[in-house]
Amino acid sequence: MDIRSYQRNEVIFREGDPGDCMYDIQFGKVGIFHHYGKADEKKIAELMPDQIFGEMGLLDAAPRSATAVALSNDTMIEVVSEEAFYDYFEKNPPKVLDLMQQMCNRLRRTTKNYLEACETVHESLNTEKTGEPKTNKLLESIRKFCDLYKENFIV
Repeated sequence: MDIRSYQRNEVIFREGDPGDCMYDIQFGKVGIFHHYGKADEKKIAELMPDQIFGEMGLLDAAPRSATAVALSNDTMIEVVSEEAFYDYFEKNPPKVLDLMQQMCNRLRRTTKNYLEACETVHESLNTEKTGEPKTNKLLESIRKFCDLYKENFIV
């Protein structure tokens, strides 16, 4: 078992790094960021113990799509390499279900936000095309997605 300790603000992996392992939080908190350390930095998620992250890069062998950063001191994380992947789940069968549930929740949230954003853009374009004023509901939706992007970009 490969357990690593990270201190607050320590980078676990960076956007673009190879996706050669996944991580299981044992203790502490981890933030997932897009454009970490840049002016347009966006916090995508905040993860707690028993949550897994980095699995996408391991499963599809693609570079990391975000940066992972410890948000608390003494954050303890189990690192699961590609070689240990099958053994990890064989020894921890409930983790397979946990991983699938976490991925489904992320996908559902992303799909919901995507469809709502598409609907908002469509309604906005229609009002521009017809010259009708934007309804309060439409303006509220536009504000919601601007705020999501500005404060809490969700993938």
